[in-house]
Amino acid sequence: MIEVIKTGILLEKTTLGFENEGVLNPAIYKDGDYVHLFYRAVSKGNFSSIGYCKLKGPLVVESRSESPILFPQFEYESHGVEDPRIVKIDDLYYLTYTAYDGVNALGALATSTDLIHFEKKGIVVPQITYDEFRQLSEAKNALDEKYPRYNQHLGIVEKDGKEMLLWDKNLIFFPRRIEDKLCFLHRIKPDIQIVVAINHLEDLTDEFWQQYFLHLDENIVLTPKFDHEVSYIGTGCPPIETEHGWVLIYHGVQDSIKGYVYSACVALLDLQNPQKEIARLPYPLFKPDQAWELNGEVNNVCFPTGTALFGDTLYIYYGAADEQIACASVSLTALLKELMINTQENDKPTKLQSP
Repeated sequence: MIEVIKTGILLEKTTLGFENEGVLNPAIYKDGDYVHLFYRAVSKGNFSSIGYCKLKGPLVVESRSESPILFPQFEYESHGVEDPRIVKIDDLYYLTYTAYDGVNALGALATSTDLIHFEKKGIVVPQITYDEFRQLSEAKNALDEKYPRYNQHLGIVEKDGKEMLLWDKNLIFFPRRIEDKLCFLHRIKPDIQIVVAINHLEDLTDEFWQQYFLHLDENIVLTPKFDHEVSYIGTGCPPIETEHGWVLIYHGVQDSIKGYVYSACVALLDLQNPQKEIARLPYPLFKPDQAWELNGEVNNVCFPTGTALFGDTLYIYYGAADEQIACASVSLTALLKELMINTQENDKPTKLQSP
């Protein structure tokens, strides 16, 4: 077992109107000795925006904005701008988030050149109904029985005058191009899927997604495997590049008598072909066991969304019980050694492919 040090609560809600119900699930970007932290801020009525603070080193809050840096502006995000993640590719920052309109939750993107001014690019994931998704994805192979369970919305096709769409969340870009292509992960429950080999965002056309879902089985990178993630999994932190592969810290969910339990989990993906899983920890990296994780807006939640590496120490920032932001740390060297002990054969394609 790897030694994980939980450093405790880093950020709490305030009396400010935009964050008086909770702060959680931060995007993290490390720049030298500083850490930029973009976090989900929740106001009364469960409306979310994105707040900002700057850390000196991994744990000391140096400054904190008293107003959100991103907030709902369009109908597709009218109820919330949620759960950001951030990477820098070439000279552009990609901040992805979940856009929630009160009915549908879909992955969206904003970009920036300076981490201050962001340009919203809109929804990036497909906007289709579950029935459309099922017809495409079952054209060649039967869907896992969990897909209708988590995505059929109890058969509801319209709510509050809006069409119910397939929820597609946890959109995360890899922090560099792979074979000169943009790659990103996303999540349609219960698995983590991958989109690879696009040159530009404009390539994500309706035709692209039709072909993608016709070959859905080829685009699933991780499926639930162990007890702590048996219900479903979802992406967490942007992949971390190492000599052994991409370290992916994600969340795993287990249904229990206390409800769903969210834990931080780790897998290793191939550097040149991130569709290929090399290794996975057979146990959670860490799970809810502290008061701030066990009790809150949603109990029993450790939801990792960003990391910062200082020397060999990897700091993992996470939402605790959907109410506060906490941090845990681990030796990256020790984590890689443990992953290499748990390598597995994988029969995914050996070459990066477009769907």
